[in-house]
Amino acid sequence: MARPASRVGQGPLRWAGVVWTGRREGDFAEPWRGSPPWADVVDRPVSWLRQVHGDRVVVAAHPGAARGEEGDALVTAHPEAALAVVTADCAAVALASPEGVVAAAHAGWSGLEAGVVPRTVEAMRALGAITVEAALGPCIHAECYEFGPSDLDRLADRLGPSVRGVTAGGAPALDLPAAVGAALAEAGAELVHDENVCTACAAGTYYSHRARHERERQALVVWRG
Repeated sequence: MARPASRVGQGPLRWAGVVWTGRREGDFAEPWRGSPPWADVVDRPVSWLRQVHGDRVVVAAHPGAARGEEGDALVTAHPEAALAVVTADCAAVALASPEGVVAAAHAGWSGLEAGVVPRTVEAMRALGAITVEAALGPCIHAECYEFGPSDLDRLADRLGPSVRGVTAGGAPALDLPAAVGAALAEAGAELVHDENVCTACAAGTYYSHRARHERERQALVVWRG
């Protein structure tokens, strides 16, 4: 079952509230609205993007800004803003700093290759962030993520050998959590939490486009509090 993450300071990130939805939570409807952490976020204007598997980072200057704008990461320093990205196998990364800057990034393999994670950290630093910590939500894992050798070679050249994995059947695979960790390290940020759940394996809890051709998506929402 999906584990609702956290009030500010009591969950995966010290300086932000984080929610990863699954099949059960849907669109924050009842019975979640009245209970924490859902009560902290459901009535906030949430910023969201038209995601394109690229590296564009959008700054949400005020609550509800940037709705439907093209991009793959959102950053804000506004204390009332909430940011969302959606995924169905790609990595959903929440980032926060003690200086009050938070971000949400959608990181698939093409976005990782393009540099969406370091560009997100760079945008946070432009808003005043110094220390940046990150949390990784459910995403597809290597055992279920067979990957073309040439694409895998290119990502390994970009992010290092840790991105190489093997499927349950012994085929070359992309280790997406390792790739996210490598991209964060490159940017000088630290991965402090990994939900460590494979969306392809967790059929009863999360959607997976690759494993089950599902069109639905789960959401990451992050807010400063």
